[in-house]
Amino acid sequence: MTPARVFAALFLLLALYCGIDPFNHSPIADSPDFEAHLVEMPPWSEVPAAIDEQNLLQRSEILFLNQVQGPESVAFDPPGRGPYTGVADGRILFWNGEAWSDFAYTSPNRLNGMSEICDPKPSPLSYLKNEHICGRPLGLRFHKRTGDLYIADAYLGLMKVGPEGGLATSLVTEAEGVPLRFTNDLDIDDDGNIYFTDSSIKYQRRLDKSHEINEGEMVKPRVNFMQLVFSSEDSGRLLKYDPLTKETTVLLRGLQFPNGVSLSKDGSFLVFCEGSPGRLVKYWLKGNKAGTSEVFAILPGYPDNVRTNENGEFWVAVHCRRTLYSHLCGLYPKIRMFLLKLPIPTKYQYLLHVGGRLHAVVVKYSSEGKLLKILEDREGKVVRAVSEVEERDGKLWMGSVLMNFVAVYQLE
Repeated sequence: MTPARVFAALFLLLALYCGIDPFNHSPIADSPDFEAHLVEMPPWSEVPAAIDEQNLLQRSEILFLNQVQGPESVAFDPPGRGPYTGVADGRILFWNGEAWSDFAYTSPNRLNGMSEICDPKPSPLSYLKNEHICGRPLGLRFHKRTGDLYIADAYLGLMKVGPEGGLATSLVTEAEGVPLRFTNDLDIDDDGNIYFTDSSIKYQRRLDKSHEINEGEMVKPRVNFMQLVFSSEDSGRLLKYDPLTKETTVLLRGLQFPNGVSLSKDGSFLVFCEGSPGRLVKYWLKGNKAGTSEVFAILPGYPDNVRTNENGEFWVAVHCRRTLYSHLCGLYPKIRMFLLKLPIPTKYQYLLHVGGRLHAVVVKYSSEGKLLKILEDREGKVVRAVSEVEERDGKLWMGSVLMNFVAVYQLE
């Protein structure tokens, strides 16, 4: 057989393997209802090109290594104590200056004989299988007057716990008859109203439980969170909870992975992160534009949480920079669907999406949406991922849903 025929035969076998995917390696192999949605990407020329040439986040101090798993959000109580953080096993921990202690938890299963499956494990991802049982606190905010801690639990909805801690009380689990499936972040205005995001009404964070078909054959579990990332589906919502009337209102719907939310310093508007298009969106709360929204800023990558500092500026945790690959996949969902059907495991599809490796980026914007500062660890040597940035006393406290530490950067 000639080399040309050998090559042709190998090419045909490879094409057949990719088309059939006999070992179900594709991220969507077990998702017959999966759809890839068009993303309203900005022109590539409008994506911020500025970089941190010094990789300043590499100067961060790593605190609490292996003492916290997946500390998504970092918060300080009204007297200034803390930090408090929600971790992957469903607890909210409090640092008293010397050690971590349990402060609160969101799932009553810890009291019902199921705490053993929620016990600490080696990594944040180890908890995915049981997150819906143990709870997964994401965004945290303290009410400045009452000292109550409000919690966005990915599975259990919007919750509240008093200054003494303990089991959190459920406030909201549905809106307009539609259950919250991925409660992500929140903020509180001066009147006590809670603004929060539900990232999707279709996908949750958790690993689907394997289920039996055809006399014991097992279907492999899938991580719903990654399905949401890959699909860019548009069922996300921005909501408001009124503690006086106990009513929940949907302010915006049809959002593609809404995540962090933060009020402006004067309370006239809020901004929230829309993950799939990689932007900050402003929602007006007061004035002639109240009830309307507009793009606030195009981000250099795909965001997680946003927090307002004392000057009214916004710090955004960017999960990863945009790549031309992810940008084009957003613009052309049919191409993305084709690529996702290839027998490339989820891990490697994800690495393609983020540019080959995890790398932390945090950016600061003015109250007018102007890019003021960018800090990075492009090599992922010290700070590989950031979910939230909290500025306090000249330092940036950075949590990450993927990491096992809190990073602290001293501002100049």
